[in-house]
Amino acid sequence: MLVGAVFPHAAVEPTTQDVRHFARAVEDLGYTHLLAYDHVLGADPEHHAPWDRAYDISSSFHELFVLFGFLAATTSLELVSGVLVLPQRQTALVAKQAAQVELLAPGRLRLGVGVGWNHVEYEALGQQFGARGRRMEEQITLLRRLWSEPVVTFHGDHDTVTAAGIRPRPARTIPIWLGGRSAPAYRRIGRLADGWIPEMQPGPELDDARAVIAQSAAEAGRDVAAIGMHARLPWTEDADELRAGFERWRAEGATHLSVNTLRSGPTTMSEHLDALTDAAAVLGPAPEHG
Repeated sequence: MLVGAVFPHAAVEPTTQDVRHFARAVEDLGYTHLLAYDHVLGADPEHHAPWDRAYDISSSFHELFVLFGFLAATTSLELVSGVLVLPQRQTALVAKQAAQVELLAPGRLRLGVGVGWNHVEYEALGQQFGARGRRMEEQITLLRRLWSEPVVTFHGDHDTVTAAGIRPRPARTIPIWLGGRSAPAYRRIGRLADGWIPEMQPGPELDDARAVIAQSAAEAGRDVAAIGMHARLPWTEDADELRAGFERWRAEGATHLSVNTLRSGPTTMSEHLDALTDAAAVLGPAPEHG
């Protein structure tokens, strides 16, 4: 199980120097990857009341592909989107942007994607919120073709490409991992994903989700054991609790784990890094157990 960190997007507006220092320090601590969240727009809760979502117009998020382009030259960490809201974006543009990051960081991009939940973003980006699940399935097929074929002709319900392609193309088909917390999402993971990013901790809900994924994979003729699992472990000052959480995920067979310091106390980049330093001391000097 490879252990990385979650990028603290909510920290007080970090500078270029802060981001560089944070990434290099995370790598020096022995973490293997950096996972970053995604949103393009935040909604004004006063206008969109009642608003009960975790993020709104006051929440800061870096544009993922720009951030990853910068980090590609800053660190040798694997770069993971956890998750990019794919259906609100132009598919060909995502293919181009992801290919560029992969070229700058060969073998180090893992594209986690999901359907998202913010209808306000979809409206502003000109995409249909209600069709997002169906669109993403189509997008995954198209992305893989654009990364692997020099010329693509594709006529789907949501995208059309006529005898065109991207160049330069990546040397490999970029791994696509899926998020989501619903039966349709789990069935999609079983059919299409290289891996999945659970949004829950070990327990009955995780067990039920894994059963749906396994059934869907079997129906698609896929080996469920080949589908990776990237867990997130909430950081806590309680070393025993942190270690126990780590061991639970290892017992579940997670292939990757990110220590998540968001919403757990730290607010500045420095405080998040201090928490990750403490976590590394608990999990080992180079947290690549298993």
